[in-house]
Amino acid sequence: MKKTFLSFSAAALCFSMGCQTKSQTSEQATANTETTVTTDSLRADTAKAIDISTIKVADAKTILGRKQVPVLCYHQIRDWKATDSKAAKDYIIPVATFKAHMKLLADSGYHTILPDQYYDYLNNGTPLPGKPIIITFDDTEKNQHGIAAPELKKYGFKAAFFIMTVSIGRPNYMTKAQIKELSDDGHLIGSHTWDHHNVKKYQGADWELQIEKPTKTLEEITGKKITHFAYPFGLWNPEAIPELKKRGMKSAYILATKRDENDPLFTIRRIIASGYWSANTLNNSIKNSF
Repeated sequence: MKKTFLSFSAAALCFSMGCQTKSQTSEQATANTETTVTTDSLRADTAKAIDISTIKVADAKTILGRKQVPVLCYHQIRDWKATDSKAAKDYIIPVATFKAHMKLLADSGYHTILPDQYYDYLNNGTPLPGKPIIITFDDTEKNQHGIAAPELKKYGFKAAFFIMTVSIGRPNYMTKAQIKELSDDGHLIGSHTWDHHNVKKYQGADWELQIEKPTKTLEEITGKKITHFAYPFGLWNPEAIPELKKRGMKSAYILATKRDENDPLFTIRRIIASGYWSANTLNNSIKNSF
């Protein structure tokens, strides 16, 4: 138990700083294949439920050849405090800024999709709506439910919430009921480990503690299979990928670093939406990063 509480203390420190080191290196997409689009213009219908259990995984070359869909990563949604450090503000989105980001996406014609749809597209080339984008949230922060979710609903957007289960029900974090509500409303719930421990350091029983138990917890809360994962800090190694596969994961999300040439489904890129970014800066970052 002593080790458990030390792990949570270390994790709590990282929450205020976000899920990544400062690096946000942009990788220009080198794909030759364009994203296929449909004529469906109803945002509320674009994040469709898909059974991905029967989808055959394509070869890495095929997956890497498809145009990447922009994936945004958000953390805390709240106004800055005097005690927030300059670095922390990268991961804390003031409420008005977040609302401006969502309005920009809606006004620009983006349609949200979920990881299941992206998985289907990457493997099968299944058509996506025009200007697809994935919005994700890490760390279980309560304002993702109280502030972000209503704003998403305003535009018919759906998102993926990567949950760190150690924090469920703690002050300033979501409850089981709130996570269930997000799932029931059509958002996707994914795993973000138990206590945000660096995946590159896992050994032996860590896989059960950090992956298996959180997966079971989230499946009990949502009543749905948990098949998508986000690496804490965006850090991963090739040794982690077979371990995730053995535990039922279909895809895993990194941050703005290079994808793995052998397992691109387990190194799907995201960019952190900085608290310093205006709506126009967000728009430019999406275009430059994907």
